[in-house]
Amino acid sequence: MRKSKRIKKDAKILKQFISIYCRENHLKKGVEEYKDGYCKECYDLLQYSLKRNENCPLDPKPQCKHCKVHCYAPKKRGKIKEIMRFSGIYMIKHGRLDMVFHYFF
Repeated sequence: MRKSKRIKKDAKILKQFISIYCRENHLKKGVEEYKDGYCKECYDLLQYSLKRNENCPLDPKPQCKHCKVHCYAPKKRGKIKEIMRFSGIYMIKHGRLDMVFHYFF
């Protein structure tokens, strides 16, 4: 039961953070929207991340940043770190401290 709560929370955060990153770094710069407000690259990364999130072998599921078992491919893991860093700073600058707080706790 607790595992599904963590998965839902992580999925919500992934969608919001990738959406912010894509909108600010791709869509505003002329990259064509692919699906659901994401460019192709970000949409594919979101689908990959959601699949990895749902198939986490650990119970209880930890936050990915604290996980000892990394299920992301190294390139995708680096990209997610970049997205989280960018989107977290973006939210702080734009007064969305509630989401940043939600992410960390």
